[in-house]
Amino acid sequence: MNHEEVIAATREWIEKAVIGLNLCPFAKSVYVKNQVRIVVSDARHLDGFLEDLDRELDHLAEVDPEITDTTLLVHPTLFPDFLLFNDVLEIADEAITEHELDGVLQLASFHPDFQFEGTEPDDITNYTNRSPYPTLHLIREASIDKAVEAFPEAEEIYERNMETLQKLGIAGWKALGLTVSGATKKHGEE
Repeated sequence: MNHEEVIAATREWIEKAVIGLNLCPFAKSVYVKNQVRIVVSDARHLDGFLEDLDRELDHLAEVDPEITDTTLLVHPTLFPDFLLFNDVLEIADEAITEHELDGVLQLASFHPDFQFEGTEPDDITNYTNRSPYPTLHLIREASIDKAVEAFPEAEEIYERNMETLQKLGIAGWKALGLTVSGATKKHGEE
């Protein structure tokens, strides 16, 4: 799988789900200004992926937010298992501390089989965090603060997203032309 295909699928997901469904009301402004950096990792093992993460943390620490506000670090093949990827998130959080970027950057994670605790694998609400490939989102805290000022009910986004996806359903998600996760496919959906 080449980088262009991975980036194209990630962009389609951003445009149709993240922005199109307004799952993140802050995403559109940086996306249309081309301030979202999408980096595809070719690492063959976890250590290599963490080196890619280190490079991206350094990049965001050094670059002007007007050039790159946020980074999506994507690996299309290394983390097929969601629970393993979730464990990597703890290590990635430690990397932020090691780079002395606590309070500057934070992480969000997305995965094709993302599952919130207490939900079934095929629960449509899991799709708020389902991406075409395992993805770490490196976010500037200053950007989050600005966005929250512009959207004072930010704490309501999570609930609104759940309602949006419950209304949409799997059929609606498929109608967007987006990938249906392996977890849902196992339960008879195509």
